[in-house]
Amino acid sequence: MQIIKQNVITVMDRIDFPTDVQIVFVDALNRIDADPIATAWLKRLIEEYKTSEHSCNYNQMLTDGQAMSKMLGIHEHTMDLLLFLCLCEPLRARYSARGIDESVWLNSIMDLRYKLDECRLVQGTVGTFVATWFGGFFDMTRFTLGRLQFEITNTKEEYIVGGVCVREGSPAINIHIPRTGTRLDHNEVLNSYRAAADWFATIFPEGEALFTCNSWLLDPWNLTVLRPTSNLATFINDFEIVQVYSYENYNELWRLFDCNYTGNPEDLPRDSSLRRAYADRVERAEQTGGGRGFFRMRNGEILK
Repeated sequence: MQIIKQNVITVMDRIDFPTDVQIVFVDALNRIDADPIATAWLKRLIEEYKTSEHSCNYNQMLTDGQAMSKMLGIHEHTMDLLLFLCLCEPLRARYSARGIDESVWLNSIMDLRYKLDECRLVQGTVGTFVATWFGGFFDMTRFTLGRLQFEITNTKEEYIVGGVCVREGSPAINIHIPRTGTRLDHNEVLNSYRAAADWFATIFPEGEALFTCNSWLLDPWNLTVLRPTSNLATFINDFEIVQVYSYENYNELWRLFDCNYTGNPEDLPRDSSLRRAYADRVERAEQTGGGRGFFRMRNGEILK
């Protein structure tokens, strides 16, 4: 357990976990270490991940972790994040074995820090409340390349993008926008697109990469309240929006407001123009939603 604990501490240092948070995770590891059954379980989990060629059953891992958290008095959100912290060093070894620069590993596991920040803000707990999201990083199918995160997906419908038919099942580079706490600088965004086009070049042998994104950020309504030159408006305008949808409730508002919706619009923070616009929208009982968009890139340039 001492090696596991040291690896976790090293990872927490490298992805800038605050000291008070590190104390919570070290305490959780000490509780596991004090219980022979829990210790054997955690060691077995890490060893199974090390020896698996591709992925492991993360859902089962998290389910077992919940049982352990109740037995040991560890908060379930803390346990969920701790399990992935324990897999970070084996993941680094996978990157090394494939000859991938360690910076990509480090940038990718920074998502654990982003989800920690979200959990502290939204739930008031140390850990994560979206642990099932991490699987793509630990399977090495999702990577952080610069400002954005990318993975290959296959389209589930047929779309017309830039006058060209994208057939159902076509591969596309799926974009995720992590909550880094920094602005979505468009020069950084463009550099990330280019890095992803290079990274997944073998998927698009003809040299024209197809990108897609499905997010509340791509709701065209956002363009009605954003400055046309803002970073977010520029990001939205990178895409040809092919689908717009509405949410049935306001359960997704935490992504913008960093808090769960209480049912009272007056409780929503209004400390930015976008938050004020959304709070007013909710006050008017209007539905919120999102959009799905695509664009093509060739030779580092978005095709319009």
